[in-house]
Amino acid sequence: MKVLVIPDVHLKPYMFQHAAALMHQKIADRVVCLMDLADDWGKEYDVSLYEETYDEAIKFAIKFPDTAWCFGNHDLSYYWNQLETGYSSMASYTVQKKLLDLRSAVPENNPIQYVQRIDNVLFSHAGVLNDFVEGYVPKAKYDDVDAVVGEINKLGRTEMWNDASPIWLRPQHSKMKLYKPRKLLQVVGHTPVEGISRAGNLISCDVFSTRSDGSPIGTEEYLLLNTLTWEFCGIRTT
Repeated sequence: MKVLVIPDVHLKPYMFQHAAALMHQKIADRVVCLMDLADDWGKEYDVSLYEETYDEAIKFAIKFPDTAWCFGNHDLSYYWNQLETGYSSMASYTVQKKLLDLRSAVPENNPIQYVQRIDNVLFSHAGVLNDFVEGYVPKAKYDDVDAVVGEINKLGRTEMWNDASPIWLRPQHSKMKLYKPRKLLQVVGHTPVEGISRAGNLISCDVFSTRSDGSPIGTEEYLLLNTLTWEFCGIRTT
């Protein structure tokens, strides 16, 4: 299956418009969004931009109902009332409401999750660490990937709001083992990178994030991935 990945959004509503245009060109069968829709440098008081971003996400969810959505830490910080860098108290009510609206817009049989699996590829905002699986999934289920994903997706704030979880991990900066590296490819955002790249069984694609002065860090491309062959490339729209 060919999958188009929308990485960390951070108040860039046009990303959904561009992704929709790519999907209308039929370059992919399905979309995965790694979320972090909220927050960006110096935007704490621009509540209308928060609202516009979530509204574009909701429209995209309705137009492409088979999109797989992966919670980001910047979204859940509002849902769980956890302060972090970039958190906007001015926009908190808007984000909480719009996140609920987004959850209502996706089909009941395809909810927003921490981790999504398509073929032998795991998609999450930040990555699934082997130690995290061993810590929170019963040993008897370790080799059943779907069961592991299911168990992780049942977890709550206590388990997920830590640096080793699939919403906070930074595997690019660690030598710690990811879950089943010989069997599974993992696709993550969260950690800004200059270009889409693969290291071992990890593809990093947060290439739309910016520096504090607003300048781009990465190439601003969308990842296009074949989930069967693991072949991938970056796609630009402008």
